[in-house]
Amino acid sequence: MKALVVGSGGREHALAWKIAKSPKISKVFCAPGNGGTRLVAENVPISETDIPALADFAVKEEIDLTVVGPEIPLSLGIVDEFEKRGLRIFGPSKKAVELEASKVFAKQFMDRHRIPTGKFRIADSPESARAVLAGGEFGFPVVLKADGLAAGKGVLVCRNEEEAEAGVKEIMVEKRFGGAGGRILIEEFLRGREVSFIVIADGAKAIPLVTTMDHKTVFDGGKGPNTGGMGSISPSPFLDRKMYARIMSTIILPTVTRMLEEGRKYKGALYAGLMLTADGPKVLEYNCRFGDPETQPQMLRLESDFVDLLMASIAEDILADEVTWNRRAAGCVVLASGGYPGSYEKGKTIQGLEDADRLGAVVFHAGTKFEKGRYRTEGGRVLGVCAAEPRLSETMNRIYRAVEKISFEGMHYRRDIGAFESAP
Repeated sequence: MKALVVGSGGREHALAWKIAKSPKISKVFCAPGNGGTRLVAENVPISETDIPALADFAVKEEIDLTVVGPEIPLSLGIVDEFEKRGLRIFGPSKKAVELEASKVFAKQFMDRHRIPTGKFRIADSPESARAVLAGGEFGFPVVLKADGLAAGKGVLVCRNEEEAEAGVKEIMVEKRFGGAGGRILIEEFLRGREVSFIVIADGAKAIPLVTTMDHKTVFDGGKGPNTGGMGSISPSPFLDRKMYARIMSTIILPTVTRMLEEGRKYKGALYAGLMLTADGPKVLEYNCRFGDPETQPQMLRLESDFVDLLMASIAEDILADEVTWNRRAAGCVVLASGGYPGSYEKGKTIQGLEDADRLGAVVFHAGTKFEKGRYRTEGGRVLGVCAAEPRLSETMNRIYRAVEKISFEGMHYRRDIGAFESAP
């Protein structure tokens, strides 16, 4: 079988790395890929948003399995186009991706079907947003979310009136997130532990992946603006079997079955970002794809043939085979460009990757480019340094020792990934 992975980030490198390990796979392509995916696949210079060109390539190369990493091609209908051409592709349809592409749709969907989430109001203008905030229903802190896709950065936590006013201006007037800010959600600030709960669905049923915990903010201690994710660990230290079952029964399965009832059959990876509150788990957001960086530690723990799992989703028979995982604690620390999640420079030379490899770390490339025999920075999140050991403390020790070997101008990272292991 030949496989195609669409995307260019750390998630896509991890997916290609795992797919390439399957005995069923003879060749892996990445479109467009990055500096690191070239180590496990052949990079193809086609943009992830050029759906017709990707489909033409898949037909020409007789690709047996396509896996889509990022949200943009999914929202553009890549699954619909591939299926129309009789090509096997893993991921949800354009109609199903509305769960991520519109936070307003997602909230209204949850409200219709009594899926637990925080209370909210919708504003379609700066004036209506200010009126809701002035009404005092939510108090402070309050959460503002851009409606559309914003690469994981369109969420602002506002601690007072001044920050809320600045947030409305930033999203709806200055259009920091472009068209994603045409409408905003105003939500109550939920308190508790945040976890990432990711499953693979086949349209009617779902099977959970091992739990993870993401670290969203840019600075240690949960401070600073949100990013696409600065690191993650697996398993989450805050989910026991009882909570796991509760999430499946009250959130995941109702989501999949109600989407089916609404004519939006959901096949592919479904990511529920949850807050474990005093009242139980509540949905913060849905993503219609594998997590990034959550996928990286998950792939280090997966023992089953990943290709079998992907094909079972496509065939709408996700429960056909048992999925097995190792019991190790896995982790990922993201090394970011100077200035990220704001503006940053590209083209910085990366050093020390071989030394990190020798320390037993697995380094997944995200924003890198390989040219003239050297790796250079090409994105905000540059590398994901990963490992899996019997204990989380051992895992993080190996990762941070490897991180110390890597350098590029402006490099920054969080030093507290996994530090919540024994937190109450």
